[in-house]
Amino acid sequence: MGQVAQTFGVDWPHLSAQIVSFSIVCALLYWLAYTPVLQMLEARRRQIAQGLENTEKINAALAAIDAQRQDIISAAHQEATRIVDEARAVAGRVKEQEAERARGAADRIVLRAREQTRHQHDRMLAELRREVGHLVVETTASVAGRVLTEDDQRRLVQETTRELKAA
Repeated sequence: MGQVAQTFGVDWPHLSAQIVSFSIVCALLYWLAYTPVLQMLEARRRQIAQGLENTEKINAALAAIDAQRQDIISAAHQEATRIVDEARAVAGRVKEQEAERARGAADRIVLRAREQTRHQHDRMLAELRREVGHLVVETTASVAGRVLTEDDQRRLVQETTRELKAA
């Protein structure tokens, strides 16, 4: 073996010094570089695991919020439907009340119109009776050929009025 080492030019004191130097460098790298890198990688692994766990929690919370939102939307839709139905019912009642009020107003107008018509009719009949009475008096006076006294005229008007009322 010594010959092989000599053939390749191995210098044992230098080789031993290099082995010791390499061991020291390895030990220093292990304590100063490798251990902090491993700790950093472990911290990153924990952060990633925590991030995934948080993502799952967030997804679960989002699913719960989405379900809650759907419930709220459904409740709001039902409430809106109820309000619209209630508004339609109120509108129907208001419409019916207004129609009833309009019918009442129309009935009052018709009643007033009938009253006015009856009043005008009575007035026209009274006027007609007076005119007929005067015509009867004038006709009687011209047929009789004499001038009637006021008592005669009044009597003829009253008789004509009674006959007209009876007819």
